[in-house]
Amino acid sequence: MKGLGEIFYILQDGSLRRKDNSIVITNTNGDYKNLKAEVTDEIYLFGETDLNTKLLNFASQKGIIIHVFNYYGFYSGTYYPRQANISGYLLVQQVRSYDDYEKRLTIAKEVLKAASHNIYRNLRYYNGRGISLEEAMLKISSLADKLEYGRSINEIMGIEGNIRKIYYSTWNDIIKQDVQFNKRVKRPPDNMINSLISFINSMIYTTTLTEIYKTQLNPTISFLHEPGIKRFSLSLDISEIFKPLIVDRMIFSMLNKNQITELDFERESNFVYLKESGKRKILVEYDKRLEHTIAHKDLGREVSYRYLIRLECYKLIKHIIGEKEYVGFKMWW
Repeated sequence: MKGLGEIFYILQDGSLRRKDNSIVITNTNGDYKNLKAEVTDEIYLFGETDLNTKLLNFASQKGIIIHVFNYYGFYSGTYYPRQANISGYLLVQQVRSYDDYEKRLTIAKEVLKAASHNIYRNLRYYNGRGISLEEAMLKISSLADKLEYGRSINEIMGIEGNIRKIYYSTWNDIIKQDVQFNKRVKRPPDNMINSLISFINSMIYTTTLTEIYKTQLNPTISFLHEPGIKRFSLSLDISEIFKPLIVDRMIFSMLNKNQITELDFERESNFVYLKESGKRKILVEYDKRLEHTIAHKDLGREVSYRYLIRLECYKLIKHIIGEKEYVGFKMWW
């Protein structure tokens, strides 16, 4: 199975077709590009794109995942090929880990402890650069300590909700542009920051889904979020850990460097969405972030942010089969 293939983002309207051993994207002007199937991992469709079952069958054969977004840049869904890398034994153990409430709660706590730690590290980073965030850091640290003693999923999610409320209250101090961000609003996003969070959260969700696909985990069986219809809830679990590192730091950086401004957004009645120019800038930066490497303490080598997500899947597998206790990824820098 391909591990480090290419990702293609298609923002213009057009058509997607199979041609020999390639996939051809043709825009409405007649310009086209060949996407070599052997080296393609993911295709992101942001424009209105025509495709047929011949293309979908070919994508499935090649293990290519296709993510679809609507006109406003909101995530619509994923064409997820039949998994080739499967394990009946792991599936049974994953279901058992969900079905045993104590085991499920243990994993869910670890996810939130890691996510809260990474939130704290973001505040510590900016606190060390002259922004006074000590009070928020103390409150978040105190709440994070309570996660260990939570007795239910609802209780620990309530704690996490309070941590995020405090965290989001600091964003107006961290971000230099004059954007009043008071609370997280998802449907629909009501300002630049909520629009950025929604868009890039969708990206990290789909990236995590792709990394799960490369392992033997089942993406529909989760531990923190309740498994349900119409979503790959394990992707929601794992992406929680990496949002502070990849999504939030990217938003802070792009806004503070004026890489993204009001000119990259469109306002429609009561919500704000990204123009194509904004999406392009974000996708370029997002790819850079995923390919950024760090010296991994345990592996003793450089690994990319994208590969950190895959490693999280492998750690979860080891926990589920009883090989090694799961410890969520925590930033150390």
